[in-house]
Amino acid sequence: MKRKRKIAMLGGAILLSTGILTPLIDSPVVSADASVISKPSISGFISHDELTRTLNQIEKTSKGNIVVDVAGYSNHGREIYKATVGSGDKVVLIQSEIHGNEKVGTKALLNILKEIGNKNSPEMRQLREELTIVAMPMVNPDATELNRRGNEMTWDEVVEQFPQLDGVAPSWNYYKYTNQYWDYASNPGFDVNRDFNPDLDYVPQPEDFPNSSSDPGWFITPESQTIRDVYKDLQNEFDKVDVFVDLHHQGEYVIDGTDDPVTFSLSGVFVPDPSTPEGEKYREYADDYDVDFSKQLNIAAYDALQQMGNSPFGNISLYPQDLDLPGTALGAFALNGSGSVLFEITGQTQSYGQKKLGQLTKAVERGLHGILNSVATDEVYDLDVEDYDDIPLTDR
Repeated sequence: MKRKRKIAMLGGAILLSTGILTPLIDSPVVSADASVISKPSISGFISHDELTRTLNQIEKTSKGNIVVDVAGYSNHGREIYKATVGSGDKVVLIQSEIHGNEKVGTKALLNILKEIGNKNSPEMRQLREELTIVAMPMVNPDATELNRRGNEMTWDEVVEQFPQLDGVAPSWNYYKYTNQYWDYASNPGFDVNRDFNPDLDYVPQPEDFPNSSSDPGWFITPESQTIRDVYKDLQNEFDKVDVFVDLHHQGEYVIDGTDDPVTFSLSGVFVPDPSTPEGEKYREYADDYDVDFSKQLNIAAYDALQQMGNSPFGNISLYPQDLDLPGTALGAFALNGSGSVLFEITGQTQSYGQKKLGQLTKAVERGLHGILNSVATDEVYDLDVEDYDDIPLTDR
């Protein structure tokens, strides 16, 4: 029987910053000459073809523990996969690479699947018995192949799908700029992680464009539609998605008050609390929203990393908290009752060598295991919510 808990909720305000907003490396600094674009190398990272082969192999070697399905297709017809492991009634949905140049999370997620699906230790058996884990690695494969943040899609393609938007100004998250890394001007696309709406049945309406970052999105991209549909299917089957984790990258920062470089940042707050005056516009979601549970999940990840001691994995910080981002998957799903966790891994694809990337991958795996184990054992509910505010801040 699914465990449900009403916990007091805390609030936030509005802040526009980098990371799940717009990483510095993908900001629209316009170049006059698109011919000088120099894309960062992605050697050593997983391509979509490699993802397909790896997931097939994981499924085969799991002896029935893992089932891999095609959940949908990108705008250019690439498969968006979901891999399911476990048969428990507590549901955990984890996704990676909704921004195609944020790649470490995909490797970590595949390693987690292999471990849970193949190992028969008491810990892995407990995870499979208590949880249903649905992993969606590389949910924006067109962007992955281009090594960029946005997908590959024109506004005309949106209007073709939604004729009611003919003549409407494109959404604010439509990229058409050129800078030293990307030429969106000749190959436009959308920030898919601004295309979500807490109303999971929302149909695009002309009056809701172009909107802004503090407004809900529209489900106009096939990538966001696929993630939404997986989420809704899990809701229908299990009543709710208990946990949602989104794996991202950010710029390079240090722990506030130190010179220690951040390994990654965590957060469980993406919109103002619907029960507060600041969150009044989300009032209809107040009964489902559970920010304390989100904070407990973040504490579980943080504590797991701290147990590794003084190591490259220890510098975990708290992402900026005063956010109002209902168009993100995290914001939309949190309003639908999921305990939500953001991982913002340091750097981008071009920043580090393989040794450093391997360390970051292991750190993400450790944090994810902290979440999964605490939910499987119910220990997450005993964590002190106040400890969330003791996580050191990021110096931004």
